[in-house]
Amino acid sequence: MINDIKIKRITVTLMSFQIAISFPFLTLVSSAILITSLTSQAEKTDRLPNIILIMTDDLGYAELGCYGQQKIQTPHIDELAREGMRFTQFYSGSAVCAPARCNLLTGRHGGHAYIRDNGEIKNANPDRFGGQTPLPATMPNIAKTLKAEGYATGCFGKWGLGAQGTSGDPLNQGFDEFYGYNCQRNAHNLYPKYLEDNDGIHELSGNTRGRSGEQYAPQLIADRVMKFVQENKDKPFFLYYPTVIPHLPLQVPDKDLQQYLGKWPDTAYRGNSYLAHDTPKACYAAMISFMDRQVGRLHSLLKELKLDQNTIILFTSDNGTSFLKQQVDYTFFNSVGKLRGLKGELYEGGIRVPMIVNWPGKVPPGSVSDHLGAHYDLPTTLAAIAGTRFDDQSDGISLLPLLGGNLGGSLGASATEQQSHEFLFWDFAGYGGQTAVRMGKWKGIQRTLKKNPNAALQLYNLDKDISEQHNVAKDHPKVVAKLKNIIQRERRIPELKRFRFGKYGAQ
Repeated sequence: MINDIKIKRITVTLMSFQIAISFPFLTLVSSAILITSLTSQAEKTDRLPNIILIMTDDLGYAELGCYGQQKIQTPHIDELAREGMRFTQFYSGSAVCAPARCNLLTGRHGGHAYIRDNGEIKNANPDRFGGQTPLPATMPNIAKTLKAEGYATGCFGKWGLGAQGTSGDPLNQGFDEFYGYNCQRNAHNLYPKYLEDNDGIHELSGNTRGRSGEQYAPQLIADRVMKFVQENKDKPFFLYYPTVIPHLPLQVPDKDLQQYLGKWPDTAYRGNSYLAHDTPKACYAAMISFMDRQVGRLHSLLKELKLDQNTIILFTSDNGTSFLKQQVDYTFFNSVGKLRGLKGELYEGGIRVPMIVNWPGKVPPGSVSDHLGAHYDLPTTLAAIAGTRFDDQSDGISLLPLLGGNLGGSLGASATEQQSHEFLFWDFAGYGGQTAVRMGKWKGIQRTLKKNPNAALQLYNLDKDISEQHNVAKDHPKVVAKLKNIIQRERRIPELKRFRFGKYGAQ
């Protein structure tokens, strides 16, 4: 499509100079110079926007300064929000890592998604982690779509959608480059013995998977992010940066920890589910501030390379804050604000996530949107930005009109009224089996469906009860019936048996 656009535009431009070229005094040499100049200008004009998608890991809705955080410092991400748009009602597609990443890349909500829960596949090599359920080779995703349009594509961070060599390998899912943690389990240490590097292994000398080491993986990953931008500065690129921070364990370099040491009373965590840490509050805050600095490095690099005016940055999280309070004191940090629920739950605190879009010249600075959106909108949106279409089976809608609408006509996009979802939908096989629907002000949720397929639907009016404290299902039977019909219609039977639970109405 890029070549087609360039050819058409160059032809139009040259046609506008036909009279000048026909004059006798314009020599063949000067004509060639003119054509070369016009071609160069056309190619420069036709460059598609660079796209950067940053997804944090277990970052709560209110753990950024621009979302009300008072204790943890995030000045660089806050700057992105001041210069762009901050969403207040944006959602992940699921409440844990792997399915959320599946929704984000494939554009399908939980009821239609291939992956609906975490699940590790063992590696025959005891020194290697096996990875998670692999995406099928034929599954459309946004990386494949953008690569087909001429984008350089890179993924740096935590993958979790299929081990090296499987159909789900990021190199088999549209990415030219991958560096980081393929397996989520390997990511349970930030001083790992190795990281995956494309189709090979990067052994990290001085690391033993202990409490500290010589090479901090989030720093190595961030450095590769910067390298990718530098190496692809002369062509459009899609950078997917799924950072592992602030997912546990609590690990950060000592120099970064100093920012928060002694700032608050802290109780040592002795270590059960993850590694012990003497100052968990300080470490958790330091991890988020470390991540913020990497975002600042990236933003500064774009400005240095003069790419910032033609780059859209999207920043979000895969799900809510960890429920392991001895390590992540979500009450102390007010991590989800007034919302109910944490990671693993389909209550608002588990799935409502930060969403910031920074796009100079398109997105109005300092804007705030209460538009109802979800991660599965992003593939359709990003494809529209690239002047193409995403998979017709996607459950997402394009947010392009909201973000900027008209791209100057250069990519065939025009400003139209922003489409809205009739509903948002979740189907999550983890944590007992859960489904949820958001329809306008109404939120319906069913829990413990593995044990009780007939579990009652809880109903909340989020306009009046953002904390989901008052179940009003008995007062609104017609609303309950409508939400149940949506659940029955949208829940397709998963291809993989391990994701099946409860009752399915759709086939």
